[in-house]
Amino acid sequence: MDRIITLIEKDELRVKALDCVQQLHLSQCYLAAGFVRNLVWDHLHQKSVSTPLNDVDVIYFDETEFNPENYRLIESELSLLMPELNWEVRNQAIMHKRNGDKPYLNIIHAMSYWPEKETAVAIRKLDDGSYDCIAAFGFESLFNLQVTHNPKRYLGIFSDRVSSKDWLIQWPNLRTVL
Repeated sequence: MDRIITLIEKDELRVKALDCVQQLHLSQCYLAAGFVRNLVWDHLHQKSVSTPLNDVDVIYFDETEFNPENYRLIESELSLLMPELNWEVRNQAIMHKRNGDKPYLNIIHAMSYWPEKETAVAIRKLDDGSYDCIAAFGFESLFNLQVTHNPKRYLGIFSDRVSSKDWLIQWPNLRTVL
């Protein structure tokens, strides 16, 4: 999605984070969720300063990785490269176990189970310097300032997240869609 890539390229922190993650060469590896979503919502709310990131979600898909604690090593490596961020790394190939789902087929399939459709958006930097931006449900609702419940997850989980994260306060033009 060109609009998201343009926003990313104007954000030094996000460009640096993408550069750090690219150095790891993880399989199907993206920066996801609030890293992209919040940037779009900030832009649409005409914020002059980006909303601080509570954490930076790094997702990848490696079916050959059997150590469920490997993410801690990756988080440590990223913290050395960019200590100002709170890195949260997860191999989506094994997250189905925690979530009680059937095995996910790939990164986009895993994202299709996330509680809000607009959170299921991610970006990565490719070796040629270009960016690859994906979304499990497309980009339209994200740019329409919606927070949409994903029926694959309980409504209570969605409602708790919307409330606890103060999205409707931080971005008052958002509207929830059930």
